[in-house]
Amino acid sequence: MNTYEHSVLLDAAKCSGCTTCLKHCPTEAIRIRDHRAVINQDRCIDCGECIRICPHKAKKAICGKLEAMKRFKWKIALPAPTLYGQFDNLDDIDYVLNGLKKIGFDDVYEVSKAAELVSAYTRVYLKTEGIHLPVISSACPVVVRLIALRFPSLNENILQMLPPMEIAARLARERAKAQHPELKDEEIGVCFISPCPAKASYVKNGFADYKSQVDEVVSISDIYFLLINEMKQSDEIESLSESGMIGIGWASSGGEATAIFNDEYLAADGIENVIRVLDQIENGNIPPLKFVELNACVGGCVGGVLAIQNPFIAKARLQSLRRYLPVSQNFLSTEDAKYIPANYFFNNLPVYQPISRLSDSMAESMRMMSDIQKLRQTLPGIDCGYCGAPTCRAFAEDVIRGTACAENCIVALTKKQSPEKEEKE
Repeated sequence: MNTYEHSVLLDAAKCSGCTTCLKHCPTEAIRIRDHRAVINQDRCIDCGECIRICPHKAKKAICGKLEAMKRFKWKIALPAPTLYGQFDNLDDIDYVLNGLKKIGFDDVYEVSKAAELVSAYTRVYLKTEGIHLPVISSACPVVVRLIALRFPSLNENILQMLPPMEIAARLARERAKAQHPELKDEEIGVCFISPCPAKASYVKNGFADYKSQVDEVVSISDIYFLLINEMKQSDEIESLSESGMIGIGWASSGGEATAIFNDEYLAADGIENVIRVLDQIENGNIPPLKFVELNACVGGCVGGVLAIQNPFIAKARLQSLRRYLPVSQNFLSTEDAKYIPANYFFNNLPVYQPISRLSDSMAESMRMMSDIQKLRQTLPGIDCGYCGAPTCRAFAEDVIRGTACAENCIVALTKKQSPEKEEKE
């Protein structure tokens, strides 16, 4: 029984069953049944690819609402660095941070500041003996879930460090308690401003044994229009920003990897490229590397489906912002760099969830696999999607599992009927 709460859902009223999402889903989680898309919750990784390519806007992301933060006495905003790339002619991040306070937040803690701390501790981690190389970043929740579903042999390669969002949430709470000791834990609310739905799923479900310290996830697209009205450059602004080039760089593909100050790295973005790289790592068909940064969205987090701006424009804007910033405002002291604090780690790795298992019985699985291969040989192999499955191989598996009918293949059915028609004539 599926217990994972997803943030990518289908609006059936808008779906025409056009098969566009069917052909682009990286985990084959979508089928077309009765002229409507159906999402297999066990296979979905909340990458948002179906949201990105659906021509009818039938896929949607479910996030929290800003109004939900009213239940807290002290409200903290955690802006993802992607947010800064959404605004035209922005020359100072403080305009955004001050704008967040104007729309109702009591404090702002930059995720980019936490990203610089994670980068610093990652450099320490990579010097540790006995770690599994290449180390794969755990920052993108889509990639972590994908590894749990399809690449279990790479579990131990995952960087067992909490993502910047979680580090920022913890540090923001600690700062609030230090500045306002009268506040109770339940009176402090933390809101992450996200470019992607996968972060919302992460917060809802936690990670392995870890429960997120973020209370609400609100999309950048929801916050953007509220901020536009408040970001007046003529106003006097409070100096709030505490991050540099490294932290802002995390918004784009390669930003995290270059921050480790090591040339033996790889950075890939786009879910298809991510899967290709994971395949190569699993099969050993890749040069020796120390660190691998993978982002499900094209361009990195700037390509998230909850962002407003074109990812390439946003990336260019962030590059302009970074020119006037120090490399980092959060380098570790010599003493801090000796070890990584325990509260930067999560304890348990994701549990392998075999989405392709045919049966709990090995003998039954072997029989079903044989039947799938036999049926696959009778199919046309053109992967047209008319049957409601993304490929002929997937359709054969659906038939053997009993979730589809062999007659749904219109090509095979037409070939079968043609000889019968010729005989009658």
